[in-house]
Formats: sequence, C-alpha cells, structure tokens
Amino acid sequence: MEPKASCPTTAPLVERKFHVLVGVTGSVAALKSPLLVSKLLDIPGTCVIRAWDRSKPLLFCPAMNTAMWEHPITAQQVDQLKAFGYVEIPCVAKKLVCGDEGLGAMAEVGTIVDKVKEVLFQHSGFQQS
Repeated sequence: MEPKASCPTTAPLVERKFHVLVGVTGSVAALKSPLLVSKLLDIPGTCVIRAWDRSKPLLFCPAMNTAMWEHPITAQQVDQLKAFGYVEIPCVAKKLVCGDEGLGAMAEVGTIVDKVKEVLFQHSGFQQS
C-alpha cells in the first residue's frame, strides 16, 4: 500500500508498494462480508480495504459453511464487492470442516495463486511463470 496520510494510532509508516491484495478468509467471511459492504470497516484487518488504492486489484476468496454460502444475503454481498471492482476467487464444493458437504470451501491454493498471477499480468504487465 502506498500511504497517503499518516495514522495517529500507529508508528511512522514505511512506504511499501503492493501490487495486489488478496483477502483470504475462513468462516469469518460471513461476518466480514457485510462489514465490507456496509462500509463499517473499523475491525482490524478489514480497514485496510478502505485505504487500498482502487487502481490496483483486490481479490477475495470467500469460505464459509454451506448454509451461510447459500443464504441470499451472501450473494448480495458478493455482488456488491464485485461491483466495487474486486475480483472473486469462488469457493468450491467439498466436505467442509463442520461436516457439511457442498459449496463453501475456500478455493485451492493453486487456484488462488494462478488467479493472482493472472490478475497481476493483466494489470501490471508482470511476467507469468
């Protein structure tokens, strides 16, 4: 992130240039998604999204219980995040930790890495390897 203003509650910022932000969440996704959508981003770990340079890609990888994933509010929240220009790396169907079988499992690491490479290549001209 390229800091544009100082934050009074932190130590001096060191300028760092990030090219992509990937939000990988577990079952907390059902709690954080509505916060992202409603702009109540005061919980540590989610407020970085408000400060993110929107000219750079932000990817999110939802993961939650099948019942939570299938709730209509979740679809609305995912659609809103995509409307902001964020890129979804969709969840997959498999047996979840809670014992359910169905959609809600986080995409495989290889899928996430491949999507990050693809987005970096599209937005920044990075070499794919």
